[in-house]
Amino acid sequence: MKILSIGILRYNADTPEPVMLSMVTELSNFGFFQRGTVREMLTFFNKTIAKRTPPGQRQSVQNEEYYVHVYMRTDGLCGSITCDAEYPPRVAFSLLTRLLEDFSSFKPDWVRESRNEAVQWPQLESDILKYQDPANADQIMKIQRSLDETRDVLHNTIDSVLQRGEKLEDLVERSGELSAQSKLFYREAKRANSCCAVV
Repeated sequence: MKILSIGILRYNADTPEPVMLSMVTELSNFGFFQRGTVREMLTFFNKTIAKRTPPGQRQSVQNEEYYVHVYMRTDGLCGSITCDAEYPPRVAFSLLTRLLEDFSSFKPDWVRESRNEAVQWPQLESDILKYQDPANADQIMKIQRSLDETRDVLHNTIDSVLQRGEKLEDLVERSGELSAQSKLFYREAKRANSCCAVV
């Protein structure tokens, strides 16, 4: 699971094309000389899909093995995440919703900005690294991971018990024999002691 880019865009009636307000990429999987071209392609895809997303809507578009998830708010602020196919769309959209709220608070006058990548937003740099793991962005994913780990531990415990099954059965059998021997000893001791009653 990998996020390649996160972009914050603006697309209102006063702009013929979407404006990329802020964008961050994580392209370490690509060669150094390929990164510039890949970044340009990501910017192009993000702007194109943002332009074709109606206000108040979310959409996911697949391009080869990657998905571009876009959320266009009704006020024209738009977020996009480009990630691989394994990254859960629900997590991507919940992250976009939160990022757009945070960006609105960080830059309340975003609606007046018309220059591409004019806003330097440090949170975006840290968030692209932090949310490479979807569980960091979503409580349900954290709970699911915890349940999966618990299930694995339980399976391991059951497997180890089953491996020791023969030994446990031997112990149960021995305890049953011990009980019979204990009862026999008690009866014999009682009979032996009955001849010597103290008055």
